Amino acid sequence: MIPKEILQTVRAIEIRTRSLVNDVFAGEYSSVFKGQGREFAEVREYLVGDDVRSIDWNVTARTGVPYVKKFTEEREQTVMFLVDASRSLDFGSVRRMKGEIAAELSAVLAFAAIRNNDKVGAIFFTDRVELFIPPKKGKKHVLRVIREMLYFRPQGRGTDIGGAIEYLSRVARRRAVVFLISDFIAPDYSRPLKVANRRHDLIAITISDPAEDRLPSVGLVHFQDAESGEERILDLANAGVREGLRAKRQEVLAVRQRLFRRSGVDSIDIVTNQPYTEPLIAFFRRREKDLAA
Repeated sequence: MIPKEILQTVRAIEIRTRSLVNDVFAGEYSSVFKGQGREFAEVREYLVGDDVRSIDWNVTARTGVPYVKKFTEEREQTVMFLVDASRSLDFGSVRRMKGEIAAELSAVLAFAAIRNNDKVGAIFFTDRVELFIPPKKGKKHVLRVIREMLYFRPQGRGTDIGGAIEYLSRVARRRAVVFLISDFIAPDYSRPLKVANRRHDLIAITISDPAEDRLPSVGLVHFQDAESGEERILDLANAGVREGLRAKRQEVLAVRQRLFRRSGVDSIDIVTNQPYTEPLIAFFRRREKDLAA
């Protein structure tokens, strides 16, 4: 049995995101994430007037009679969520944790997907793949995905984005829309990212917290890495220490953005102390503009 408080939280997210989906994102989603074009159906004999570019030369050579390929319009598609469940998502200096923001943001996108009659699936990962939910349609299925995002308790602590992407390639044979949701505090994942984006439509959603960019001048602070357990004591009253940490953080962010651009991966930046609706709407409008160009 699922505890009552969990069901109440999931229901609250559904209610909170419903107006966003109905009033804002449903139309945006359907215009940006359309079906993937045409799907092969069968071959038939060539008829006068058929486009010669559709001739199936293999079948034609084998039978000695011209054959053409027939296609059907592909109406639906698969939407996959690759969700970082590592310990670093259990952090937030404002009202909510990064993981909570990630779950609500995913709910908006998932409800928009099922309104478009798409299938929704999810892969939860840490330093290993923790849980795979195969793609299905329907509200009940989406509510299960959201419930897992909020309450799944992983075994691992670290983050292996590359391993999660490689697992995706094994279970998602056909092209899918993939939302990779993480704080991207992880070892190098550049090669799997580039390979996956050639097969899928990959969108990277980065969840961060303002405290990760602005450290206060508060004297000696004991830090513990949530994933590795490593401990350090730093003097944040020292301006040089704060500037060194800030510069290192900015370098990491710049390297990440260059990787996304070189790989052709669209990205959305979400901060826990700001509404996620604005960057999400900006992404949809940017996508729509690029499609129209």
